[in-house]
Order: sequence, then C-alpha cells, then structure tokens
Amino acid sequence: MKKMLFSLVLTGSFLTAIAQTPTKKTDTPAVAPAEKVESLASNIKFNPDEKVITQHLTTIKGQKVPYQATTGTMPVWDEDGKTIAGIFYTYYERSDVNDRASRPLVISFNGGPGSASVWMQIAYTGPTLLNIDDEGYPVQPYGVKQNPYSILDVADIVFVNPVNTAYSRMTNKETPKSTFFGVNADVKYLAEWIKTFVTRNNRWASPKYLIGESYGTTRVSGLALELQENQWMYLNGVVLVSPTTLGIERGVASKAALRLPYFAATAWFHKKLAADLQSKDLTAMLPEVEQFTINELIPAMSKGGFIDPAERKAIASKMARYSGVDEKVILQNNLDVPLDYFWKELLRDQGYTVGRLDSRYKGIDRKDAGDGPDFNSELTSWLHSFTPAINIYLRNNLGYKTDLKYNMFGPVHPWDNSGDKTGENLRQAMAQNPYLHVLVQSGYYDGACDYFNAKYNLWQMDPSGRLKDRMSFEGYRSGHMMYLRKEDLIKGNDDLRKFIQKSLPKPGVPAKY
Repeated sequence: MKKMLFSLVLTGSFLTAIAQTPTKKTDTPAVAPAEKVESLASNIKFNPDEKVITQHLTTIKGQKVPYQATTGTMPVWDEDGKTIAGIFYTYYERSDVNDRASRPLVISFNGGPGSASVWMQIAYTGPTLLNIDDEGYPVQPYGVKQNPYSILDVADIVFVNPVNTAYSRMTNKETPKSTFFGVNADVKYLAEWIKTFVTRNNRWASPKYLIGESYGTTRVSGLALELQENQWMYLNGVVLVSPTTLGIERGVASKAALRLPYFAATAWFHKKLAADLQSKDLTAMLPEVEQFTINELIPAMSKGGFIDPAERKAIASKMARYSGVDEKVILQNNLDVPLDYFWKELLRDQGYTVGRLDSRYKGIDRKDAGDGPDFNSELTSWLHSFTPAINIYLRNNLGYKTDLKYNMFGPVHPWDNSGDKTGENLRQAMAQNPYLHVLVQSGYYDGACDYFNAKYNLWQMDPSGRLKDRMSFEGYRSGHMMYLRKEDLIKGNDDLRKFIQKSLPKPGVPAKY
C-alpha cells in the first residue's frame, strides 16, 4: 500500500494530499504531561511548550522543494522566568539546505489586533493555499492545495500567533492582560519570544525579515527597533502589507483628503467614472487623482468653512469626477465624505454596497437607505473559506490536534493604543542599521488601510529623504489581502523574492554609511 501511494505522489495528482501527511511526531513539553496548564478560557488542557514535526514535498515555480513543518507552542516568560503564555506557531524549513547561516528567515505576523496568522499562512507566502477561485471567492469543497508561488524556495518562514489568537493562550490568571494587549506591550513580549525562537532554532546567523499585514505592520515596525535595542538582533528587511498609519499623525484636512485616490480606484473598478477616466488603465488614471489630492484638495480643505464658495464648488466638482459620488453629496458633507458613507453610496442605485477591506466585493443590505453597510461583505466571504481550511490543514496535514478553538479573531480588548510611535521606530531602526530595507505592498481597493495613505507613510517617515533608496512601494489590483487574487498572489511573492535578493548584502560588504 505504501508503495502504491508513493507512486501516486510521483504523478503529481496526489502530491499535496500525500506529501503533507504527518510522518513524525515529537513532543517536547516544558513540564510533565500531568502538569499541563489549563487554558484560561476553559478546562481544556493547554501545553505552552510542545511541537509536532512533519515532512513534506511541494513544487514551487517548477522546482521540487522538500520541507519540514514544525507546528506547536513555545512559552512566553515573565521577568522571573515563569511561564505566562504559550505562543502557537508554524515553522517551515526547506530541508535540502546545507548552509542555514545564509538562508533567510521570514517572521510573519497578521494584524487585528487579535487576528491569527492564518491569512498569510494559507493564502500568501506559505507552501499551502486554501481552496478559492482565482479572484479569492469561496468554493467548495473546502480544503487546501499546494502553493506553487510560495517564497519557501528562497526563505524559511515562521508564522506567529500573538496571545489569544489561533491556539495561543495565557497560562497564568494572575498576569495582567496589559502585559500583552497594547501597542508597546505587544512589541515587548513578542521581541522576547522571537529571541527565544531564533536561539532554539539556531538562526542567529541567518538574514532576518519581518513581514506584517494590517495591524501587523504596526507590530513589525515597532519590533524592528525593539529587536535592535533590547535583543541586539538586526534585520535585513521589513515588509509592510496593507499598512496602518504607524502612529504617524494626520491633520483633519489631510486625513479626509487622502481617501480620494482610493475612492477613485474603487469607482474605476465599478465603472462609475466619466468615460475619459474610465477608458484609461487604473494605474494610468490614478496619478492624476493623486496630484489633485496633494496640490489642490488638501490646501482647499485646510481652509475649512472660510474657503471661497466658488472654489468649494470647483473642488467638489472635481471630487465628484474622481470618486463617482454626486457633487451634491460631496457638498452636503463639506468635502469630507466618510468611508462608511462611500461604501453605501457608490452602488446605492444598483442595490449594492461595496466592501471595506476589498471594494471589489458587493453586499446586499436590508434597505438601500442609510449611511453605511449592514456588514462587511468581503470579511464574511473570507471567513467562509479560511475557517474550514485552517482547521482541516492543521489537524489533517500538519498533525496538530487540540480541542482548543482556533481563534480567527481572539479576545484582546481593551487594547492600549497609546504611545504608538512605530513609524518613527522603524525610521530609527533603518537609520541605525544600514542593512535594513523596507517594502510596502498595498491593494488599490483596500478601504481600511488604503494605498495612498501607505505612500504618505513613507513620505512622512523619512523627512530627510536619506532613507528613500532603501524604501520601495508595490501596488496590486485587489484589496487588503491582495494575494487572494491569483495574479497578485504571483506578483506579490515575486516582489518578495526580489526584495530579499536586493536586501542581502554581498559577502564581506560591511554595514556602514
């Protein structure tokens, strides 16, 4: 029977199903099994220090890639060395590599705060993809398949789930939740955890990269400096996927005005623009809107109620042209159209709303009237396909079995957002480390962390202009999780490969200015 299964593997048609079957299980509990800590949320036993190791084979860009997957938990300790939490992770290592010292290591986080690492793990950079169509919509049967575009061919990857996400849990009821749930607390304990992971897995010599999505960009921007200053760990790159504002303040006028290029992209997608704009390609049309936003809209909105009425009407007319929203509506909102209202208004005449995180998605509300959508059409779609897939994959393919609930979004609130200087933290880390490069990846149809605000981050983060040669931006024709669209999945991973190659110094080249 084993021989027959192996022959099926070689045909390729059963490669994922067979090659991802667990072949070895290794448990390394920090305490004896009888002393396993109970989850704070239930009576289900939770071991904060254990792992399962499995062997796999996949094909990436036409090349056979054998790899080892380590799935499990690793502890977080307090200052006295007492275990206060267990962090759930999955670590993928290419297994035919002899020189691990020169092999890049990518440390991956998602956002929320409170989101598991599921999104990028089984839809972007990892060796496995969930079952969706080429535009990212759910299909049945649920499950996973090979990711032939994964970056595992050029880098090892560890997907990390902060406390209360996925299977990560607190273990000590006396530990204040503020130890974990805040901008700076999150960065502090995760930096300690990364240090432990790198030490246990003998990866101190490896070039290291952080990648974060959404709130994960706040996290990795803060980690870049925290790792340097308190763990003495220096990075080669930080990748920001659909970045937040990174604590970089916006004025009232700029905050409102910077939305317009996103409005324009969304209106273009839904064919709501004037014929001359609609006839242009998206990336040919957007620069005109961007220039208007910076050179005309921000100055006009800065005048507030004292703007000349004729100028106000002229600005509103141009905004209507670029947004697909009626000029009367724009004037009624004093040029400041709220995001919720835009998502409700753009396709109101067709009986649809558009998605917040990806405005390609449509929703249907109870009534067409109102100031915002009833639900996030894109998030509902994503949870539809991701939740079954990750539960199937971890248990059946990676051999990790637990009765704990996999938290797609876990309880992490109240979250302390005070003291968010993560954009400045990243700038400072770059200034201190000549090796450190930054890549931003944004979807044009993302209304939560829009692409133009991501560009604005880079402009404001480096006022001297001396770091811009180590900063790059890539845009994609999709939304918050731009990789759900197959074309952008391919391009996004290729962009990551190029970024890694660009940021690896040649042997012997010193880190100096």
